[in-house]
Amino acid sequence: MEEVFKIEGGHQLNGEVRISGAKNATVALIPASILANGPVTICGVPDIADVESLSTLLEELNVAVVHKDRGHLIIDPTEMVNRPLEHPAVTKLRASYYFMGALLGKYKHVKIKMSGGCYLGPRPIDLHLKGFEALGAKVDYQKGCYTIEAEELIGTKIFLDISSVGATINIMMAAVYAKGRTTIENAAKEPEIIDVATLLNKMGAHIRGAGTNVITIDGVDHLSGCFHEIIPDRIEAGTFIIMAAAAAKEMKITNIIPQHLESLLSKLQEMGVDMEVDVDSVTIRGGGKLQGVDIKTLPYPGFATDLQQPLSALLTQAKGKSTIRETIYPERFKHCIELQRMGADISVGQGSCTIEGITPLYGDRVTATDLRCGASLVVAGLLAEGVTEIHEIYHIERGYDDLDGKLRALGANIWRETIE
Repeated sequence: MEEVFKIEGGHQLNGEVRISGAKNATVALIPASILANGPVTICGVPDIADVESLSTLLEELNVAVVHKDRGHLIIDPTEMVNRPLEHPAVTKLRASYYFMGALLGKYKHVKIKMSGGCYLGPRPIDLHLKGFEALGAKVDYQKGCYTIEAEELIGTKIFLDISSVGATINIMMAAVYAKGRTTIENAAKEPEIIDVATLLNKMGAHIRGAGTNVITIDGVDHLSGCFHEIIPDRIEAGTFIIMAAAAAKEMKITNIIPQHLESLLSKLQEMGVDMEVDVDSVTIRGGGKLQGVDIKTLPYPGFATDLQQPLSALLTQAKGKSTIRETIYPERFKHCIELQRMGADISVGQGSCTIEGITPLYGDRVTATDLRCGASLVVAGLLAEGVTEIHEIYHIERGYDDLDGKLRALGANIWRETIE
């Protein structure tokens, strides 16, 4: 038995949707909370499967976890025990690797299984491990488990060969209790890194430069509990903005930070989307004629790799040729095969794809091969004639809080069905 999404296309979206807390910040903030020596309250936690998996891992470490109403999560590591993390939940999400930095920082020892998550091509964690080694740790990998330990962690200068978000956050967490100053050069600049640094500073860390390419961390001896509200999810916001451009008469997307979405909004303006940007919202009026554009994914503040897949579905409705060049995960084009089943005219090359429009889409049976592929298929389902049946929707639920409920409230005809 399997639960699927079914979407009947052709229904216009209207109204207002509020964006949830950032998934990519949440999955780092939760492991970061265990660095405290008292309760941490995080507000705005999205109701997604990755949060459940992380909560399971916290419980494995004897950390008290309380889920309150309206997305409040209370994490109390007072009675925490540093145990090996070999629970199956580790392999359900890639972000479980953040426990490496957090546990190494706090206890100077961590044993953890290889993390899981969406397959988007090779996603090595060698930069994380090199950072830990630079701080004085030894890394051993045997039988699918990493053991990372150090007598003490000493602040140092670390240069990242690639400006990796995960490595930047993981090294930052490991360094908060290190002796002396750690400098991360060529650090990633994503807003989620600023959010994690903000949480750690509220706890008593001394981190400067988050959001720039040089971050300095002066080690401390103690971190306390605190209260923190997560930033809005720029990828969920971008997905709903793309859905609005595809299928809305008039739709307002609220609880956003427009600065985090500038690369997407500028491309949509180039396509001819009618939009009005406010302080913390954007209103999209659909129905206009769209033109094809060229996209190149880049680290923030460039065009987000997580948004090229949803945008691919919209580009099938833009006149002329569009090209997408993927520089972050060159293999991230599995969604193109699924869109082809629905009638899209897409050709895939080495690290790129070409989309010819305008092409009508037709409902079919398709598979969400990863999280953002699932988002792409939902956009396509809203546009398609007939009913689209999306399988493996657990990928979608890993990163989108109540996606089908939010769409129904906007007028979409989307429902869940259990099939054999």
